[in-house]
Amino acid sequence: MKKTLLATAIVGALGASAAAQAATVYDQDGTKLDVYGRIAMGIAGGGAEYNSAGQKIDNSEEFVDVYSRLGLRMSQEVTSDLTAFGRVEWRFSGDERTGPSGNGNSGFNEVRQSYIGLQSNQYGTFQAGNFDSFYNQFVSLPFDVYIDRGLEFAGHPIQSRGDSIGYYTPDLQGFTAFLQLKHYSERGELEPVREEGNVVAPQGGVRYQQGPFTVGLGFVEDVIRGGGNGEMLGGLIGSYAVNDQFSVRLGYEGREHNEALDLGPNLNGFDKVGLGATYTTGPWAFTGDVYDISADGSSAEDRTAWALGSYYKVSSNFDVFLELNQRDQQSIDVTIGGSEGPVSVERADGDDIYYLTGARYHF
Repeated sequence: MKKTLLATAIVGALGASAAAQAATVYDQDGTKLDVYGRIAMGIAGGGAEYNSAGQKIDNSEEFVDVYSRLGLRMSQEVTSDLTAFGRVEWRFSGDERTGPSGNGNSGFNEVRQSYIGLQSNQYGTFQAGNFDSFYNQFVSLPFDVYIDRGLEFAGHPIQSRGDSIGYYTPDLQGFTAFLQLKHYSERGELEPVREEGNVVAPQGGVRYQQGPFTVGLGFVEDVIRGGGNGEMLGGLIGSYAVNDQFSVRLGYEGREHNEALDLGPNLNGFDKVGLGATYTTGPWAFTGDVYDISADGSSAEDRTAWALGSYYKVSSNFDVFLELNQRDQQSIDVTIGGSEGPVSVERADGDDIYYLTGARYHF
């Protein structure tokens, strides 16, 4: 019960639940159609001062769209135990004019999700298409609390988002097992094709939920075709609801190092340990996370990352937020030379702290 109440409080405070705000436009004879979305805008600034080529860049403030979207959710009862469903969701730029007379965009700029499936309370759920990674949904989700930056564990795109099929079991006394396959095809490419040919990237694992306790264990074959380094990624991540307002989370995630691809930080192996918490009170929610990241490879650099977030729910449909993130916290060294000696403090450059503040309207 505590877990349910806390999850409801967090979702309510963050305004993140499309299901809660969805408008049912048709519901008859077991067939249902919901429309949902959000318009979100904010101001972002700070962050990295140098690009990947080592060139200094401007990181001043900018008016930005904050992942505005529009979606449709459909379902139809086939039998008392079997439901067919579908979902499609688009992203659009809500902060500026679009179209031929604007900046050249056509308005909607991404099909974020589009999939169909069958759900059975007895046998589980099967779906196919473009959807969020099952690893993210069942393992790394406790840390996926930020609107923009802050999550250092694998997020929803990891070896997913298109040409995927997946299955997860119903709740089996607290356990849910999952398996997903992402297919990369060479069909239509000129011969000779890539040496590896068609590639399938599997991911799978199990989640356990009991009372206030949740833990997920999973793996992802992080293939090169999907932006990985061709090695296995694995994670063990959990959360605990101390009470109806306060929850803590702890996790580990690692990826093996591929010596043949020791070309840059994105292709390194790594070990990440994360610790975080969420506190809600009334219309407010506060989040904080810190990560210790050890990277492998000749170009690797260990780092400490942190993120903070505050969210205020003005109404059931409208919320405002402020998020801070520093992906690479420089060391702070305090040296005292004798009882009356000077104190020398080396602080991280404040311009390197990324910030995002804004508002969202959910419908």
